[in-house]
Amino acid sequence: MDKKKLQEIQKHLPDHVTLIAVSKTHTKEEIDEAYACGCRVFGENKVQELKEKYDDRYQWHMIGHLQRNKVKDVVPLADMIQSLDSLRLAEEIEKQCAKIDKIMPVLIEVNISREANKTGVYMEECPAFVKQCMQYKYLDVQGLMCVGPLDADRDRIEECFERMNILFHKLQSEYGSEQIRYLSMGMSDDYPIALKHGSNMIRLGTVIFGKRNYSI
Repeated sequence: MDKKKLQEIQKHLPDHVTLIAVSKTHTKEEIDEAYACGCRVFGENKVQELKEKYDDRYQWHMIGHLQRNKVKDVVPLADMIQSLDSLRLAEEIEKQCAKIDKIMPVLIEVNISREANKTGVYMEECPAFVKQCMQYKYLDVQGLMCVGPLDADRDRIEECFERMNILFHKLQSEYGSEQIRYLSMGMSDDYPIALKHGSNMIRLGTVIFGKRNYSI
């Protein structure tokens, strides 16, 4: 783990921005080390890893694609699900949360770059989707999440992030900024651009923990 780099990021990060330390493929020991350096929220992409690493001292966000048959495992552990992308998934989260009487904060995942290999709702579908998700008793829709365009130049990334920012503020104007609070946007390679375009939640893995070990 690059403590110096983490401290540098934390030093320059605005107070209103939440840092999610993306701990996928990294060990409990590395997570503990990041916690000791001030990280409080950790993001996992895979349900199995979340189950194995779960520690109730920390906050855990599910940030990867979530299959409906895995929701029952995630709901008791996660403090937020950032990858809500379909009504069928919303219905399953509602069902599992009802069983344990838990309100689940969620972010709507938006496929802002319209890439075929990505999950998420399209920008033009998002307002209606948010409205539908607001009807569920156990879902607390708190904002939006996106993954920036892959292998794109800076102009393309800027364009996508600015469109997310516009969508975010449109939803805030409809539901209020106390309800629509988070724009989760920006990862290790593009978070400075995301911050420029209004992100208040960034998901950093490689820049904190180093290259991932996919043999785990």
